[in-house]
Amino acid sequence: MNHLVFEIGLAIFLIAIAGLISSKLRFSVIPFYILIGMAVGPHAMQWWHFDFRFIESAPLIEFMGRIGVLFLLFYLGLEFSVGRLIKSGRSIAVGGTIYIAINFTLGLLIGVISGFPLAEILIIAGITTISSSAIVAKVLVDLKRTANSETEMILGIIMFEDVFLAVYISILSGLVLSSSSSIGGVLLSASIALGFMLLVLIIGRKAVPLLNRMLNIRSNELFALVVFASLFLLAGFSETIHVAEAIGALLLGLVLAETEHAKRIEHLILPFRDFFGAIFFFSFGLTINPLELGGAIWLSLAAVIVTLIGNFTAGMLAGRSAGLSSKASANIGLTIVSRGEFSIILANLGKAGGLMTIIQPFAALYVLILAILGPLLTKESKHVYKLINKFFKFQDYPNKKHESIVLKEDGKGSVS
Repeated sequence: MNHLVFEIGLAIFLIAIAGLISSKLRFSVIPFYILIGMAVGPHAMQWWHFDFRFIESAPLIEFMGRIGVLFLLFYLGLEFSVGRLIKSGRSIAVGGTIYIAINFTLGLLIGVISGFPLAEILIIAGITTISSSAIVAKVLVDLKRTANSETEMILGIIMFEDVFLAVYISILSGLVLSSSSSIGGVLLSASIALGFMLLVLIIGRKAVPLLNRMLNIRSNELFALVVFASLFLLAGFSETIHVAEAIGALLLGLVLAETEHAKRIEHLILPFRDFFGAIFFFSFGLTINPLELGGAIWLSLAAVIVTLIGNFTAGMLAGRSAGLSSKASANIGLTIVSRGEFSIILANLGKAGGLMTIIQPFAALYVLILAILGPLLTKESKHVYKLINKFFKFQDYPNKKHESIVLKEDGKGSVS
């Protein structure tokens, strides 16, 4: 018998319970959503009508999770603006290159030292390089850090990673799935991804007066339909040209942030962001089977340690190259340390190519640990920075114009 609606209701109930527990403990809610998802799934039990395996509803839950990522990135874009991003174009390119170079090199070293074959090494390097845009977006919004000076660099690195991912998946697909890769195809994929992003940002900024008129809709129903149609169409189209749909959502948010309707759109999106975002993290947990993680514990822990060191170093170098303070630079590395959906995609590519079976549990455990540590390190970044600064004594530039500004709930800024 089809109990799809009941299963979805059960999933939402479990997510609500996880949220209540995290609220009582005053802890980041993301790890609880992921852990409750891990606790159920195909390996769980069925009791009467309560099927904790979520077999029938798994595809729908996964799709709702994808929608959650779109809303998270769209809302993050609304909190930012195209203008700020374009002004920081050069520093973002430099910072993104530094971040990718350091983390990718360390990923290669992990694979080489562990004695894996070439294809497995390349998959591991990809898994350890790409951060989770969904978790980063959730953390930035929850902690009200969208107005921080380092957020420009964080968003820029996320977009820079997507260009890298488009190129890298093109290469890996050729090597892993067909044992060949066309240089022309790789260059074309990279050019399309980068060109599409720039085109949306440039045209979007020029079209602000037109968008203001188009969105001047009295009816809330019609306004919501127009905004939602734009979101899903642009995000969906992005996917067809091998740009992550989440990046398409981010781009639209950046464009609409320039319009006079930005606040109205934020108010409209907020409940959808929270609801579907929670389902994303739950669905992510459903993909992790805790019974299969044992064989990859030491490799995952080693990769986590290396990633934490590499991320902090990359964040410091990227931030300082843009003239940010040491504290703001440290926030970059601590905020984007989380790994998630893109790492799982690369692990699945390895599975499809028949690579070593340890790749899947390694990716799952590695992602789980960093998905839990990332929000915690971001929230406690001030204390983490102070602790590390005791040993390294970071020197700041004399000019303090780059100090981070955090928006408080009352809308006033304060130096963080």
